[in-house]
Amino acid sequence: MTINKRLKTRIKRSKASVFLRSDFKDIAGYDQVGRALRELVREGLLIKIGYGLYSKGRVNRITGNMMPAHPSGPDGVVIEALDKLGVKYNFDDLSQSNFSGNSTQIPAKINIIPESKRFTRKIVIGSQHVNTL
Repeated sequence: MTINKRLKTRIKRSKASVFLRSDFKDIAGYDQVGRALRELVREGLLIKIGYGLYSKGRVNRITGNMMPAHPSGPDGVVIEALDKLGVKYNFDDLSQSNFSGNSTQIPAKINIIPESKRFTRKIVIGSQHVNTL
């Protein structure tokens, strides 16, 4: 079984939507996994969302563009990525007041703010982002 096929089966069987490159270190070496992940991005099975971070992808029926295959959309992918990286985060004030039930206004975009100023990794999915200007 080739490395690409082993990666595909692991990704398809996984309940997780976000993967780190290190999740596949038991399959092959660093460079080989990198080449296989690049090929899966080209095929449309994965979307690269950051350095060493990948998300399951699917084609949008309306636009034909790639989008994350996560039930919660881009916000859920960013939250899952931060959880997988072990980064503590907060939401902006408007989102937090909506989540707590103090406000009925639903924010158009949830802003996720890492607690640590030392976290500099960029995570980008469409218009949702962390640490980009």
